[in-house]
Amino acid sequence: MSALEAFQPRYTVGDYQQWEGDWELWDGIAVSMSPSPFGNHSALVARLISELSSAIDAQARNAVVLTALDWIVSKTTVVRPDVLVICDEPTAEHLRSTPPFVAEVLSPSTRERDLTFKRDLYQQEGVSSYLTLDPENKELRWFGEGAPRGWDGSVVDDTISLGLCADCSLDLKHSRLFRR
Repeated sequence: MSALEAFQPRYTVGDYQQWEGDWELWDGIAVSMSPSPFGNHSALVARLISELSSAIDAQARNAVVLTALDWIVSKTTVVRPDVLVICDEPTAEHLRSTPPFVAEVLSPSTRERDLTFKRDLYQQEGVSSYLTLDPENKELRWFGEGAPRGWDGSVVDDTISLGLCADCSLDLKHSRLFRR
């Protein structure tokens, strides 16, 4: 451990819950969230939520699509994915169990975080499917158990068939998420 690392403050979920502003907590390190996303980012999040919700509703399944909800991973790690799916009704509190599906919409300030730290965290925590959506390049990348390249990531320009919960699977079409 370097001298810098030895003196860097480490925080817990209890500390995190007292902070003002938008933060995540990564292994005890405070990480400032970017300013609010731009319009194309928000529009892509909205389309993804709509596509996921429509597919889940059509199957009358118990899965629920959520956005910007804190996931308390451990005593020292809290993340706030852009979109996630859980296989039960949401509680009145933050999420404490691993969701089967997480998606992050890339922005210039979060791109590297989403493609490295968060990808590794989601894999380690047992997320089945992780999608990154790049609004600038209109690129959909799929990581996870069902992805052709697993956690190395697969660029998809057609349809993804996702297994979300024990009784819920759905198709996501690149063309419906990214309007040309």
